[in-house]
Amino acid sequence: MCGLHVVNIACAIHLCTEFVWRVSPMEGPSMIPTLGVSGEYVLENRFTPRFFPDRIKRGDLVVLKSPIMPERIVCKRILGLPGDIVCVDPTGEYAPSTEHVVVPRGHMWISGDNAPLSRDSRVYGPVSMSLIESKLLLRIYPNFTIFKNPLTYID
Repeated sequence: MCGLHVVNIACAIHLCTEFVWRVSPMEGPSMIPTLGVSGEYVLENRFTPRFFPDRIKRGDLVVLKSPIMPERIVCKRILGLPGDIVCVDPTGEYAPSTEHVVVPRGHMWISGDNAPLSRDSRVYGPVSMSLIESKLLLRIYPNFTIFKNPLTYID
């Protein structure tokens, strides 16, 4: 009977981490100052993007499969949703800062918070929303932080 309990617990843990939430390490320079280069652990919401994708908003931090290397997972901030007009590259590094694009249906425009060290939509254009795996809720370690949406809007 004890073996069956272990199997049940293992199945419950798997279902929770696959479909509800999971704790993950984050590393890399593209999200500085929001996330550090290494040693940070975050809580990912895997439920909302999968079952309620309309609740994904501009400014949200998302974890997604890289559109150019699908075996890699990246973390970026959503700057544009379908129908939005976004500046291709506000930094002017990859395109003139006056160039704009309309984000197509089913896609988003993503960016790292540390533009000089981020490969994002400035490089590969609009990204399919189907690549989203999770939305970041909070940093657990080293300092507990709830991620708030920093974007403001001008209508």
